[in-house]
Amino acid sequence: MAGGAFVSSGEGANHEGQVTVFVIISCMVAAMGGLIFGYDIGISGGVTSMEEFLTKFFPSVYRKEISDGASQNQYCKFDSQMLQLFTSSLYLAALVASFLASVITRMFGRKISMFIGGVVFLVGAILNGAATNLAMLIIGRVLLGVGVGFANQSVPVYLSEMAPAKIRGALNIGFQMAITIGILVANLVNYGTSKMKGGNGWRISLGLAAVPAIMMSVGSLFLPDTPNSLIERGQTDKAKKMLQKIRGTDAVDQEFQDLIEASDAAKQVEHPWRNIMEPRYRPQLVITCCIPFFQQLTGINVIMFYAPVLFKTLGFGDDASLMSAVITGLVNVLATIVSVVCVDRFGRRALLLEGGTQMFVCQIAVGVVLGLTFGTSGQGSLPKGAADFVLFLICAYVAAFAWSWGPLGWLIPSEISPLEIRSAGQAINVSVNMFFTFVIAQAFLSMLCHMKFGLFFFFAAFVLIMTIFVYSLLPETRMVPIEEMNGVWKSHWFWGKYIPDDAPGTSHSAPLPPGKQV
Repeated sequence: MAGGAFVSSGEGANHEGQVTVFVIISCMVAAMGGLIFGYDIGISGGVTSMEEFLTKFFPSVYRKEISDGASQNQYCKFDSQMLQLFTSSLYLAALVASFLASVITRMFGRKISMFIGGVVFLVGAILNGAATNLAMLIIGRVLLGVGVGFANQSVPVYLSEMAPAKIRGALNIGFQMAITIGILVANLVNYGTSKMKGGNGWRISLGLAAVPAIMMSVGSLFLPDTPNSLIERGQTDKAKKMLQKIRGTDAVDQEFQDLIEASDAAKQVEHPWRNIMEPRYRPQLVITCCIPFFQQLTGINVIMFYAPVLFKTLGFGDDASLMSAVITGLVNVLATIVSVVCVDRFGRRALLLEGGTQMFVCQIAVGVVLGLTFGTSGQGSLPKGAADFVLFLICAYVAAFAWSWGPLGWLIPSEISPLEIRSAGQAINVSVNMFFTFVIAQAFLSMLCHMKFGLFFFFAAFVLIMTIFVYSLLPETRMVPIEEMNGVWKSHWFWGKYIPDDAPGTSHSAPLPPGKQV
């Protein structure tokens, strides 16, 4: 196992059963929770570039945009704290909501959290589409954030618990696939509504967020509970029947016993938030914090939130900027399919290392082109050839993220924590992700104004750091049942010292020969 740190005796990793249609359908329905997150990411940038929207809610930004283009600083034309707050307020709300979602997910199950998230998101979408003032707009965004917080907390955990170990990566990435589809659909909607007459295209764009919200809410009502969740809530008989149904066989005694043991260990933990701070959970805590931190510091949401705004800043026209956002959205979807195919074949580490390298090169190249074109004054415009080259680099960057840090940023944290801290770990993952999403969304336009082309070098530096982090400290988790994940950490050259010899999940593991450990 390239970069691996775990070898199973086969007893756990080869649980009997098959990949059933029931599991595939359940995971596809659950993954629709990613649509609401993706649609919002994609819709906000296009809406904030529409003249009618800016005129109604941010007139000072609109006046700056239509001022003398030849003399103004291209880097600063959209610099507005309130405009950034429109985008970022959602993620601050999602951060707070993720902690409440953690409690509900553990006490009442994963599907209840999905339902709550969908309903609250639906209310937010209606408010945004009907907004008549900035306060109404921001309140709607906050409700959207609550919905995103619940969905992002529950969906990845649900997918990891339902999926067989051998295809857990591919099924979990269904969440990221739904996010990318949501982004692409939003970009297409923005392209269409921007051409509507009457000045209400932005209302259609924002209001259509109700569609994925309804899909998620209704879909969650038909989802089965995961065996892990049923055991966690004391419904062991029902849990065994569900495990037999999703595995397509009655011979699930070994896997069921592993789940029971994991649940028994979890019940000994009265305070998961306190316990996740203990040394024995240090690997999970560090990885759960660092992965979403690095995911956001790649700068990807600079592209996803502000793609039309960014392309307009770089000299693309109105239609060209929206179409460029559509192109990057399409690349995002196609590249995520690459991850689905490769994640369980080549492993998590290989994708993260390749993706990090490609993103680093692309960001350095974009920074160089912008530096040579605009310099520090921000005046001038990109020649067509340079603009096309920048679009190519951004697409290559988006592709690298989409098959690496995009899906794996959600998959890895959801699969590495034992049951007793799983909800707390996922809440930390979501909250860290949302906090730095908020920071980037709130600060990007100002950072672009002040750091200019150096902003791309700034993000490239973090991509370099996170690639080194993965190489040194992230073991391979491909094909490892989540109940046996402690064996991965126990065999790791650095994390092994934190894992007790009697920790659940280490009994079937054996360290790799010297020189083979990560």
